[in-house]
Amino acid sequence: MQRLFFIVLFGLVGTSILLRLGVWQVQRLGWKENMLAEIESRISAAPVAVPAAPDPEADRYLPVTEKGEVLAGEIDVFIPVQGGAAYRIVAPFRTEDGRVLMVDRGIVPAGAKNDIRPVGPMTVTGNLAWPNEADKFTPAPDTAGNIWYARDVPAMAQALGTEPILIVASSPTAAGIEPDPVDTDGIPNDHLNYAITWFSLAAIWVAMTAYFLWQTRARRTDKGKDR
Repeated sequence: MQRLFFIVLFGLVGTSILLRLGVWQVQRLGWKENMLAEIESRISAAPVAVPAAPDPEADRYLPVTEKGEVLAGEIDVFIPVQGGAAYRIVAPFRTEDGRVLMVDRGIVPAGAKNDIRPVGPMTVTGNLAWPNEADKFTPAPDTAGNIWYARDVPAMAQALGTEPILIVASSPTAAGIEPDPVDTDGIPNDHLNYAITWFSLAAIWVAMTAYFLWQTRARRTDKGKDR
């Protein structure tokens, strides 16, 4: 009897924990879907002027538009792609009121890295972004070859002599540069898979508990017959 009680208790506790984890992931799924919907709504809102002092959290993805001119000089950020490489073009941009910001103009193929790109008067429309791409494994920029391996807003701003503000263009800034506007594709949402995993484990746990209960009762029955 003590063995049966232990198996039932172990089964109930394990199943309860696994079900709670599954429910928690379902709740997280709802939270993440709402967050993504809010971000998508924010990305597609009507653009405004760049705030005087944008906040990296409160103003992330803020749609903006500015008239000014793209200045000479750029940073080329290496991007691995299928079958080779491409480069993201980040350039200084002087607004009509004299601020110097950065604009992520988009992506060019590796063969076009050293092409001369048009600069001068332009209206830039896009979204503010503070990409978190660099980590301890990211190589240092190759300044001689103008190859960066991540968008690091403060470091790029220092190199270009701009404010640490990046506009990711959502429309073309020149022929041959493919805009790469901000979106929610890079935000992971695996909570449904996690929930399915936990609920599946709970079902397996119940099945295993039932199996051990059956096996234990069968053994007790066999012992009773032997007597």
